[in-house]
Amino acid sequence: MPIKISDHLNKDDNGKSKDVAWLLPDNWRLPDQMKAFDNWLQENQNLSPGEYSADIGFCPREDAFGGGGKVSIKSMEIMLRLGLELYLSEYPED
Repeated sequence: MPIKISDHLNKDDNGKSKDVAWLLPDNWRLPDQMKAFDNWLQENQNLSPGEYSADIGFCPREDAFGGGGKVSIKSMEIMLRLGLELYLSEYPED
C-alpha cells in the first residue's frame, strides 16, 4: 500500500473515504516515497481544501545508515492549505 491519499469529506456509497491517489504501489523505500509524495503535492496543490490524509507505508531499509525521506517546507505549506494529514506506517519486511 505504499502511498494512499484519501479524501475524508467525500464518501463513497458505503460511507468510506474516497481514494484520491495511490503512489508507488510496489516501492516500500521511504526516500523514494517521500520524493514521489512531494512531486504529487506539487502537481496537485490546487485541489479544493478539505480533509485529506496521506498514508505512507514503508519498510526499514537493509542498506540504511541514517537519513531517509524529508518533507519540504513547500510541501508542508501545501499540506496545511489542503487540510492534508500525513501518516507514516512502518511495516515489517516480507
